[in-house]
Formats: sequence, C-alpha cells, structure tokens
Amino acid sequence: MLDIKLIREDPEPFRTALARRGLAERVDELLVADERRRELTQRVEALRAEQNRASKAIGRASGDEKQALIAEVAKVSTELKDLEPALAEAETALTLLLASTPNLPHPSAPDGFTDEDAVEVRRLGDPPRFDFEPRDHAELGAALGVLDVERGARTSGSRFVYLLGDLVFVQFALMRNAMDVLVEKGFTPSIPPVLVREETMFASAFLPTDEVNIYRTDADQLYLVGTSEVSLAALHMEEILDEEALPLRYAGYSTCFRREGSASTSSTRSRCSPSRPRSRAGTSTSSSSRSRKRSSVVWTSPTGS
Repeated sequence: MLDIKLIREDPEPFRTALARRGLAERVDELLVADERRRELTQRVEALRAEQNRASKAIGRASGDEKQALIAEVAKVSTELKDLEPALAEAETALTLLLASTPNLPHPSAPDGFTDEDAVEVRRLGDPPRFDFEPRDHAELGAALGVLDVERGARTSGSRFVYLLGDLVFVQFALMRNAMDVLVEKGFTPSIPPVLVREETMFASAFLPTDEVNIYRTDADQLYLVGTSEVSLAALHMEEILDEEALPLRYAGYSTCFRREGSASTSSTRSRCSPSRPRSRAGTSTSSSSRSRKRSSVVWTSPTGS
C-alpha cells in the first residue's frame, strides 16, 4: 500500500506514475480523502481533550459553575457522537482508496497492456529447433494418458484436469526437489492453511484489487488462497519479531485456487498443475516491475499488465 504521507508531501511523482496506469485522477482523490480524515481527526481530538478537561473540572466546581461545566460536557459529547462515526467512515474510505491503488510502475517498464507492448530486455542463448512439429505439454500429456483435461472439465468445468500415473510422481518429485533446494538455503518448509480471513487477504494485498479472481465461502466469510504466499505472509501477522531472529524464511506448498476470470484460452493450457511451491521470507520487499521469461528471452511486462 502506498504511503499517504509521502503522497501528501510530494504528490507529483505519484500523479505522473499513476497516470501511466490510467489513474491520473487518483492522487487528487487520495488527497481529498486524506484532508477530510485529517480535519475530522483534529476536530475529534480537540473535542475529546475539551471533554476530558471539563470532566475533571466538574469535580472541583460547585453551584452555577458546575452546572455550566456539565452543560458544556453534554454539548461536546453530542458533537462527538456525530463526528466519531464520520471520522470512522473517512478513515475507511481512505484505507479502501489506498488499498485499490496499485504500486507505481518502474520507470523502465514500457507502457501498454498486451504482450505486443512488452520490450525484449536481453536474449540468452537460442531457442531449440526441431525437425518435427513439437507438441505442447497438454498434447503430450493426453497422448501419454497422464493428463485428462476432458474428464477434468466434465467433473469440474473448464481449467481443471486430472493428473494420472507417472505424472503424479513427477509432480511430487518436482515439489520435493524444490523444497530440498529451499531448505538448503535456510527456508523452513510449510504446508499453510488454504482458507484465510478477509483481513489476511487485505494484508497481503490480494484484496481489493484481485477480488475478481478469488474464491470465497459466503457462509464462513473465508477466502481460498491463490498462492501459499497469502497464508505464509500472515504467519507472523500482528507479532513483533526480535531483530536477532531475522530473517525468517518459509517455503510453502499448497493447492492454489484462482478463478482466472480474465485468462485467455492459450494461458489455460499452461496451467495444468493444481499446486506449486512458493517461498516467502519473514521480511520482504515488493517491486512494481515484473519480468517474463519465454523460452530463452527475458521480457519486461508493460505497465498495464
């Protein structure tokens, strides 16, 4: 989440960067919401201080002075009763606005929304060449009888698949290999919860921006994680960690649930495995730029993706 204090102190860099993501007016909206919250905060704090002062003075007063102080406290209490809900509403409005504001794109990231807008950064080696028409993993899996997309769709709808036979052992072997590598690097393996509370989704920045791709159980108000990163990030939520114990590194393995509402047909064929390992340190940094690797080419994604 962006720091409203930094935006308030120097809004222009944020305004320029967010304009690249189609949010040219967002900084002004944030500043208006921030000003509203600050004005209400100052007034509420002043009234509370006045209420405390008058309440203490009542005990030392008598006669008309005491009655005047009681009337003053009643008047202040009435105003606070009106302003405190308004302050809570203003704080919620600013928090939601900040939560829905994306990170700033890196200056080197190209503008655009499609793969065609991506820029090739560097090329490593040469793509392999074959003297036959290569098949993708979905075709090979079907031919070998280890991927059954048709029955997966019949059972659960599109984007689901049965992994069968030797491919199941390959899956487990890959996961074990990944865990072995991470354990050697000091990570603690974990199988985290796959159902989390709403505040966990917000804290890991998957709400509200990714809500369209998240499954939720309405009866329990719990969310199915799209990556074990969510529940790993919450492992020490609301705890104060000793600096000497840092860094804390965890490698999580879980089934991942994503609606992928905007995914294309071609991308669907690349998502046959229902789970994958994710690693996350106890302390982490975030970046607004991302890179893609296709065959032997490294791409920088456009700002809109």
